[in-house]
Amino acid sequence: MTVTPSRHPAAALRTERLELRPVRSADLPAVTRLWTDPEVRRHLGGPVIASVVRIRQRRIVGAPGFHAVVRAEDRAVLGLVTVEPAGHGGETEVSYQFLPEHWGSGYAREAVAAAVARALETVPSVVAVTQEANARSRRLLEAVGLEHEESFEEWGARQVLYRRRA
Repeated sequence: MTVTPSRHPAAALRTERLELRPVRSADLPAVTRLWTDPEVRRHLGGPVIASVVRIRQRRIVGAPGFHAVVRAEDRAVLGLVTVEPAGHGGETEVSYQFLPEHWGSGYAREAVAAAVARALETVPSVVAVTQEANARSRRLLEAVGLEHEESFEEWGARQVLYRRRA
């Protein structure tokens, strides 16, 4: 995979099929679907309630670290990748959500791999946390080079912490 380098961390990141760019107002319908779709949110604590969605909508547009994943071919918003400082020892954390109709096409793997590669240009390591029961997410994280580091209980479910060092 070829990742187009950037001079500025907020700049769009392009791969062969995708663009990861700051979230725009026009992206909010797709992002709202990510937050409210029961299938997307199965391993993320369930659908987000309407009052929280409204708060998130006001905060996410142009927010640093939040990237709409857009298919280059038709500009469709496929998902969301977030790269931000996290509570795990202050490390940079990557997280992601994709609309179900785009699962199984390799888009999430391509986008997450690009985001992790970009982050590792400036930080020593990247972590990701997923539920132990989320086998698809675990396979994706392993496919992009993150390694299982520890398991723990949080939010009423077994979680798995993955890490990749630069």
